[in-house]
Amino acid sequence: MKFVDQVKIEVKAGDGGRGCLSFRREKFIPRGGPDGGDGGKGGDVYFVVDPALTTLLDYRYMHHCKAKNGAPGLGKHMHGKNGESLELRVPAGTLVYDDESGELLADLTAGDEPIRFIAGGQGGRGNARFATSTNRAPRHTQPGVPGEHKSLRLELKLLADVGLVGLPNAGKSTLISSVSAARPKVADYPFTTLVPNLGVVPYGGFKTMVMADIPGLIEGASEGHGLGTRFLRHVERTDLFLHLVDLSCMQEGDPFDNFKMLNDELCRYDEALAKKPQMVVLTKADITEVGEQAETLRGQFEALGYPVFLISAVTGQGLKELVRAVGDELDRRREKSAEPLDLGIPPHLAEDEDE
Repeated sequence: MKFVDQVKIEVKAGDGGRGCLSFRREKFIPRGGPDGGDGGKGGDVYFVVDPALTTLLDYRYMHHCKAKNGAPGLGKHMHGKNGESLELRVPAGTLVYDDESGELLADLTAGDEPIRFIAGGQGGRGNARFATSTNRAPRHTQPGVPGEHKSLRLELKLLADVGLVGLPNAGKSTLISSVSAARPKVADYPFTTLVPNLGVVPYGGFKTMVMADIPGLIEGASEGHGLGTRFLRHVERTDLFLHLVDLSCMQEGDPFDNFKMLNDELCRYDEALAKKPQMVVLTKADITEVGEQAETLRGQFEALGYPVFLISAVTGQGLKELVRAVGDELDRRREKSAEPLDLGIPPHLAEDEDE
């Protein structure tokens, strides 16, 4: 499936139906009076978060989205049928912007209930509504109110617990394919991964975490080099980074310097990213040269306070320990965020307890 994370669409709610001009005409009732009904209300437009979706592909080919119009009113005081509402299904993590002003209108992260975004127009009143004691045969009706119209830009920021970052060919795709059912493309050349991939990783019995494989970053990524800022936004919502470092000499430069360079790029893009917790993962431990360098580099990373893991996604070495450590860290963060705030005991209540 093609990955699409940014689209522009035109959204319009339904127009209200017009009111009816009608008079009652029946045998033996020569002056039945006005009986025109009201028009139906136009359909609303809702956004619905669908957990089964991971891309905005549907809207690449559907630029104009319109709810149904309300039906016009009828004689015999019959109201027109309300227009059918339109539900736009989007993946969790979708941001809705006004394309003209750039204003953020909604951040759709939960899929509990549909969110009404724009309202349909009210139906017009029929001539029966305008009958008075002095105007018993009104010939006036109202047209329906037009529905709202907006030009929107939808952007997707993936929701994941763990984000994999690193230089191209660091082993991110191989890792996520080893610990989850995700099957990204794996090859021995840079930029094999061109779109983010999500994988659900089981840990600790029946618990799971969502891991995101982000395309490889290079120096200058925060300025648009390589795949640039297009995919950096997908790591903004993650709780924890696994920074993969390749020691197999497939990448130029010192691995420790490359690590610091990528962290600088994350900080330039968004300073909040540099404050997220990171674990350093030394990959490709099945290669002899990697094992020889690992112990030396482990001390350098641990001196900066980073937990370090040595793994081989091909042979499975160190994967269980890594998944267990990541799961424990996520559990600690979730428990900490769920703790109630200690606001203290109000002085007047403390005095009552002393008594």
